[in-house]
Parts: sequence; C-alpha cells; structure tokens
Amino acid sequence: MAKIAFILLCHKDAPSIIRQAERLTATGDYVSIHFDANAKPADFAALQEALKDNAGVTFAKKRIKCGWGEWSLCQATLHAIEAAVEAFPKASHFYMLSGDCAAVKSADYAHRFLDDRDMDYVESFDFFNSDWIKTGFKGERLFYRHFFNERNHKKLFYASFHLQRKFRLERKIPDDIQVMIGSQWWCLRRSTILSILDFCRQRPDVIRFFKTTWIPDETFFQTLVRHLVPSREIESRTLTFKMFSDYGMPVTFYNDQYDLLISQDYLFARKISAEATLLKDRLGALWNSDRKDFATSKEGPKLHAFLTGRGRVGKRFGTRFWERESTLGADRDLYMLVCKKWHVAKRLLKASSEKLDVRGIEYLFDEEGCRVPHLGGIERTMEKRNRHRRALVRMLFDYYGTEQLVICLDPANLDLMRDFMSDRANARILELQCNFDDQYLVGHAHRVGLATDDTPGEVLQRMLPTLRHEFLDEQLEIREAEFKQHWRLREGKSDEENGAVLADFFGIDQDVGRELAQTQHLFAD
Repeated sequence: MAKIAFILLCHKDAPSIIRQAERLTATGDYVSIHFDANAKPADFAALQEALKDNAGVTFAKKRIKCGWGEWSLCQATLHAIEAAVEAFPKASHFYMLSGDCAAVKSADYAHRFLDDRDMDYVESFDFFNSDWIKTGFKGERLFYRHFFNERNHKKLFYASFHLQRKFRLERKIPDDIQVMIGSQWWCLRRSTILSILDFCRQRPDVIRFFKTTWIPDETFFQTLVRHLVPSREIESRTLTFKMFSDYGMPVTFYNDQYDLLISQDYLFARKISAEATLLKDRLGALWNSDRKDFATSKEGPKLHAFLTGRGRVGKRFGTRFWERESTLGADRDLYMLVCKKWHVAKRLLKASSEKLDVRGIEYLFDEEGCRVPHLGGIERTMEKRNRHRRALVRMLFDYYGTEQLVICLDPANLDLMRDFMSDRANARILELQCNFDDQYLVGHAHRVGLATDDTPGEVLQRMLPTLRHEFLDEQLEIREAEFKQHWRLREGKSDEENGAVLADFFGIDQDVGRELAQTQHLFAD
C-alpha cells in the first residue's frame, strides 16, 4: 500500500499547519515541513514544539527565505525532500503541498489511486511549443539571468532585463535539456525523487542555469522528471485541483464549496481560505475516513464560474461615462421580460409582438446567436453588446422606427436591469417566475455545460439543490432591488390573475391581457 511523504511549503498560520500535519499523519503518511525563514521565529518554535513527538513529521534541516518567482522556492523544496528521504524510508510517493491545500478524498482512496498505476504525476509540457504561458515573458524567463525579485525590486528586475537585452547577453540552455513547464503541485515516486537528488549532485551546471531563471518552480522539477523518467511512466497532470480567475489570480474556496471540491477528479485542492475553518474540518475528517466511493467529474471550473459570476461577458469592464450619461429617450417604452426559462419569455415575446404590434428582440445580452440587425458592428459580439448596452438599445429603437421595444433578459443580468431602470425612458420589468423541477434542472446543467453525458448521476443530484438555490437567489436579488415598475407573472396562477398583470404591464385592455396569459403552452417545458 502506498505511503505518502507530503512536502509541505508554508510561511504562516502555524496553528493551521499543525492541524494539517496531524490530519495527514493520522493515516500513516508523513509530512516534511519547510517553514519560510521570513516567518516569525516564535511561530516556527510553536510548530516544532507541537509536532516534536509526531514520528510522522520532520523538518527541513535548513530554512531559507523564499520569494515568489525565485529559485528559493525550488531550493526550499529540495531541502524538505532531502529531510523526507532520510526520515521516511518507507515513503513510496512524495506529494508537493502548501499550507493552503487540503485533501478532497480519503487517504484510503488516495493510496489505492496511487497503487493502481506506477506513474509520476506532474504537469510537464514543452516550454516553447505549448501555450501554458498565456501572457508576459516566455523565452525571456530562460535566456536572460534574473538576479532580482520582480515583486520586491521591480525597477532593478526590469533594469537588469533591459540591459541584458540591449547588449544581447542571451545565454544558452544546457544542450541535453529540454525545458518543460507546468504546475508546481506534483506527486512523484520515490525512485524519481532519488534520481532528481542524484542529478542535482552530478549536474551543477543545470542547477546554476535554473537558479537565475524566472519562476523556476514551474520549470525545474517538470524538466528533470521528463529528462530522467520514460514518458510512458509520466502522466502530465496535477492531482491538486486549482483554478485561476480571468486576472490570473488563484481562485479561493470557501465553506459552502465542499460538495464541489470532493466531486472533482483530484486528491487535493488549493487554495482553501484561511477563514474557511468549517471546510478545512470537513475535508480533514474526510481524509481520515474510510470512504472509498467518490463520483467524480470534470465540471469544477464550469460550476464554479456559474456559482461565482459569474464570469459573464461585460462584467469585467465598467460602463463608459458617455453611456451612463446617454439616454434611450424620455418618450420611449422599454419592456423587459425577465425569465430563467428562455423559451417561456420567447413565447410571450412572440405573442405580444403579434397581438400588440410592438417590436421585440430575444436574449440579445445573453445569447450569442440571437438575431440582431446590422448596426455597424456594435452588435457583433456579446462583449460589445454588454459594454455598449444603452447605445445598442437606442440604435434598435431607431432601426425599427418605434417608440416601444420588448427585450428578454436572464435574471442574472441584475446590473443591466439597474442600468435601464435608471434611464429617463419608461423602462419596466415583467418577471416571469417559473417552477423548476429536477428534470428541467438536469437539462439546464447540460445546456450550459455544467454537466455532460459522462457526469455521474450522484454528481448531478448534488448539483441540483445548488442550481435551484441559485435561481431563487436571483429572484430575491431582483425583489430586493425594489424597482418601482416591476410586475410578476407566476406559473400556476389563473389566466385571470396573470392577465391582469399583463394588462397593467403593457397598459392594455384586460381582455387582451387575458388573451396573452392564455398563450398556448406558455409555461410548458
């Protein structure tokens, strides 16, 4: 049975590190800790005192000060590895962790997972031919020497770089090395770790090279593993679930994301919020449990984006000042049909367009394929539509030569509703409140990419309450916005009741309102 030596790099929160080490070693595994020399001596002393009697814990014999993007992170890792190799001869695997990581499976599951395949798990992609680096320096990381910390000494960092580039002081990569790149969160077999330590002793030229590269923790171990181990014994993936925001910052997980985390096809996750003590306790208990059955999927990033925002196009950019000050026109009527079930709003839009002779357009701010007339290019992408929302709607009024326009909106577009409701035009909202059964929610999860045909039923069932809560929460946010001109049409109400709402919303006769409420299959799925 596999036994794991966790290589734990940390720099703060000694009490949390103590609990983490105790949980990981309670199952017969090991922990080797490098506690950053930048940290308070009292914190390190407390760490040593609390764990001194734990035979499954050791400390790096040498502590160094670590800096982001520096070789010091690799050196600290090597110090912790050396201590682990010496202290734990029975360790079969070495797993890189930080103090922000937590298990998302049980130890029993992790041991069996590692036993099933004799592999090293490390992201290891060709540095130059892959698209792992999205922006910023690429070849410059390697060809130039980086002596200064970019975050602490920005001016010196870039002055040194520009000087080397000006005088063409590029250097060569060692001839027999193919530089690879990937996440620093790896899990390697003992044989691989021993080969790496031997290589470091035999090839000081390679160590010198990496010592002055930029962000070597993304290239050093990734390169050496690929150099020393046959490709058939490497799976180019990390076993640690992680995500990054649109701005390249690590996504942080909180107490309410337990189900999301344990459903992912990984053994650990990062970053767990320091305040998420309940989540840490639940995941710690999971690691020490005997649970073996986990329904896993790969929809974590999609579900997280759905739950948090929300990654909706347009929200990354503030509204331009000239858009805030523009108006749709004081004499114009903008009717917004707000509904999560898009087909329901579309049916009402079609019926009202026919019966009331008003112009309507469907989910132009939510649906890429929505048919929008040519307006000079502003309509071409979702990003442009959302960024120039008032200008777009004003141009639609002009294009159709009308003073009344009906549009459909998803309830998630609250910021867009606020914008239009603050306009001098006569803007009004009709919220179509539908019922959401499990069948609809499952279909919705597939339609928006939260689930696939391969998603296990157990994962789907855990997802449904979250989706239902999200829909209800959107309704609550709209209600709490307290829009003055806000009507609600409810599934299950009589045609008479809904007809009265429609009559008031559109300013039409009660009979016509009732006819609209009787639109065939209005709320049907």
